[in-house]
Amino acid sequence: MYNAQEVAAAGECLRTARKVSIVSHQRPDGDAVGSALGLALALKAAGKQVVVALADGVPTTFRHLAGADEVVSQGDPSADCRVFVDCGDVGRGGSAWQADWPVDVNIDHHKTNTRFAAVNIVAPHAVATAAMLAELLPAWGFPLPVEAASALLTGILTDTIGFRTSNVTADALRLAADLVDRGAPLSELYFKALVERSFEALRYWGQGLSRIQREGGLVWTSLTLEDRRISGYHSNDDADLVGYLVSVRDAAIGVIFVEQPDGTVKVSWRARSGWDVSDLAVRFGGGGHVPAAGATVPGSLDDVQRKVLAATRALLNA
Repeated sequence: MYNAQEVAAAGECLRTARKVSIVSHQRPDGDAVGSALGLALALKAAGKQVVVALADGVPTTFRHLAGADEVVSQGDPSADCRVFVDCGDVGRGGSAWQADWPVDVNIDHHKTNTRFAAVNIVAPHAVATAAMLAELLPAWGFPLPVEAASALLTGILTDTIGFRTSNVTADALRLAADLVDRGAPLSELYFKALVERSFEALRYWGQGLSRIQREGGLVWTSLTLEDRRISGYHSNDDADLVGYLVSVRDAAIGVIFVEQPDGTVKVSWRARSGWDVSDLAVRFGGGGHVPAAGATVPGSLDDVQRKVLAATRALLNA
């Protein structure tokens, strides 16, 4: 499953380090947060000093996880072992890590990972980076206290949308069951990560759903800066609305366009089994997985929609 030499090298880096710096990607999702905190809590239980850095902080949805209140905005390049988790490209770390700072270990499951570290453990078949860590940490001899298990289970839950993605296997379910055996409260974590929403997020969804469009197997919508103002939603994401677009009957690919204040548009794709949207994301400067990918594209909302929809139609018609 993994390259044995890479696994051994990563384990050695973590075991011998006194201080570890952990970074994940901008606009962190549940796997980014869960992987970073799960790894950090396991290392702290082993007596390590750990710094977790996320350029955009921890989203409200995941602030109940242990260690969330200790996350900082920039990593420590002087740490003994510098680790990226759930991040396909060093640039995706954003302001948390300068591009010329070295990275010792890269643990990820994105198909589009650029293998930017000295040691790269990249497994695109894994359901989540958190699932990889749930396997690797015990193999490296690190403890998994209940707080670390809860963070890792959150990463698995969110990236599989509650075990509903087509890549979920019996092995992935066994990993989740092992985390539950270690004390992770499955029903509570599921509700927090996948069910509970703020009132403002639902109002924001309403703005996007009011302009949803469909053309054959393609379903899309957009969220503007004005939508954010009207709804009172303060984050720069789509509040996870994109995952529901592809739930439309007979839809193949869902796309959402989120206008950003810096003159860019955040584009997210979701696809049903049999469709690969990761290459589309790469064409627009992003990356991701076969069924879920994204990119931040310069330009106006109208221009970006036109270009991205044309490319997505071409994929569907190929």
